[in-house]
Amino acid sequence: MKKKSFVPLLVAASLTLGIPAAYAKETHTPAAQSQQAFDNKIVKRIKVENIYRDITILSSEPRVAGTESEWNAVQYIEAKFASNGYKTDIQPFTFESYQAPNVGVTVADTSVSSDSITYTPNGEASGELVYVRLGTAADFEGKDLTGKIALIKRGDISFSEKVLNASAAGASAVLIFNNSPGALSGTLGAPNNDFVPAIALSQADGEKLAADLEAGQAISATVSVTGGGIQEKTSHNVVAVKEPSQQKKATNQIVIVGAHHDSVPGAPGANDDASGVGVSLELARVMSNMPTDTELRFVTFGAEELGLLGSYAYVDSLSQDERDRVVGMFQMDMVGSRDAGELVMFTVDGQKNIVTDLSAAAGVRTGTPLTYGQEGRSDHVPFHYAGIPAALFIHDPVEPWYHTPEDSIDKISKEKLHETAEIVGAAVYHIVRPDTPALEKAKVAPKPVEYEKVVGGLQ
Repeated sequence: MKKKSFVPLLVAASLTLGIPAAYAKETHTPAAQSQQAFDNKIVKRIKVENIYRDITILSSEPRVAGTESEWNAVQYIEAKFASNGYKTDIQPFTFESYQAPNVGVTVADTSVSSDSITYTPNGEASGELVYVRLGTAADFEGKDLTGKIALIKRGDISFSEKVLNASAAGASAVLIFNNSPGALSGTLGAPNNDFVPAIALSQADGEKLAADLEAGQAISATVSVTGGGIQEKTSHNVVAVKEPSQQKKATNQIVIVGAHHDSVPGAPGANDDASGVGVSLELARVMSNMPTDTELRFVTFGAEELGLLGSYAYVDSLSQDERDRVVGMFQMDMVGSRDAGELVMFTVDGQKNIVTDLSAAAGVRTGTPLTYGQEGRSDHVPFHYAGIPAALFIHDPVEPWYHTPEDSIDKISKEKLHETAEIVGAAVYHIVRPDTPALEKAKVAPKPVEYEKVVGGLQ
């Protein structure tokens, strides 16, 4: 994704239950000291080495949704939650995934380097190669390509339009070459029965073929696309539940802490998002024996990288009663990179809520004041649209190793992991501990503090 900036907003105000306003100098007040005592029940128990160890194990291989490696991660995470006394559930869900095909192009008995185009149909074709420029409808006007292969340059219209225009003209296959140096990675957007096999070529190879054709040479080609197509796969969410330990004082409320356990192909995903999972596992351990009057759920989501599929599946599984009872969702995504920016809270609509309020107050008490801004593109999104207060915790701007093979354990900062664990842990415990007044009675301080602009965003 392209890097984008966001308009900074005021830092979230603290609740009067903790400190009256988000100023570090006020942490000496009796109310603040009392709240810090409760914070210490959590923060002093956090062992960052546990988090680091879990990230090391989880990032030993990519955890692509629907693969055996993701399932291995799911089993590891579930076992860790269960070992700390949580009631666990592995929630499966299915999704459709495109399986990239094997492709080959031969021109005049010589193999040409090529790449697949997503959603191309399988098939083989041999025939005369015809250069059709950008492959627009006008470029095909008056041309009969029956039994021939279209050579088309990238640009002006979508790949799918180029292939459909070629198919309508009778072409049996399409070669699309890049309009800039290097290999071409393209997609047709979605399956279509009117497509013919399509393969991508580099700019250099495509321009050479186009020049030879325009010079009058007759060139034949063979195209092969095999093994591609849509496959149904299964991913999983891991759900860990701690019922209120003090049932007589139970609030009937739910707090959810989330992270996603899948990664993109080829990336170990140490920061994205084994870091969030690692912090979740440690906070679950720390809170496992703490007295609580609120139901606490830790959820790690599958297939986040494919479009938040796991978190949407989880929210869809919640009854309306459960949705009404969830008072806050804390999503941690990419919270450990040494090369990323500062910790920021993001909400989908850019407005503060109970999650940002409590976390900003916790940040001041633990020595890390937070800003917040507007951003989607992580697992807090489905909760927001279900009417549940939710926020994303992420370092901004993200590290340069985002979605690359370099997102490895050696880039992880223990200090940043500890910082996030302290803030989220303190904020969550503020809700779930038994002596906290009902949240609906809490009052937000009227003068939140404005902090310096933060520039960056998810890429």
